[in-house]
Amino acid sequence: MGRRADLLADRIEEGAATLAAFAKDLSDAQWRTAVPKDGRTVGVTVHHVASMYPIEMDVVQAVAQGGAVTDVTWDVVAQINAGHASEHVACTKDEAIALLQRNSRAAAQAVRALSDEQLDRAAPFSLSYGAPVTTQFIIEDHPLRHPWHHLFRMKKALAL
Repeated sequence: MGRRADLLADRIEEGAATLAAFAKDLSDAQWRTAVPKDGRTVGVTVHHVASMYPIEMDVVQAVAQGGAVTDVTWDVVAQINAGHASEHVACTKDEAIALLQRNSRAAAQAVRALSDEQLDRAAPFSLSYGAPVTTQFIIEDHPLRHPWHHLFRMKKALAL
């Protein structure tokens, strides 16, 4: 475990903990509020963030091992998101928070295992239009940033 990997993992855990703390205090009405421009409810969105960690970490591991990621496109992301939303429309707060804690913990643990060399490794990444980006960039742009991105939009939807 290197210092950089440990700091990245700490920030993943911070984002997940911040999102969990926010979700824990929501009323049932807030949990069911739709997020504008997205359409998913706050609850489905929290569950979405939680369920994406394993997929995001598969991409991180691929680039850390030197592989290009060419099959993850914005159309694929939209399909995954739509499928997830319809399958988890009735997710509970406890279920979503437990999944968020479990999957973010696993993501942080996997990041902590990465070497500086792996963090610096770059490969073409289809979500970045084929640009060769580093493993660290993918970590920062996906499992680290993801809860913050949705938290901002959920707070705005709830006028908090």
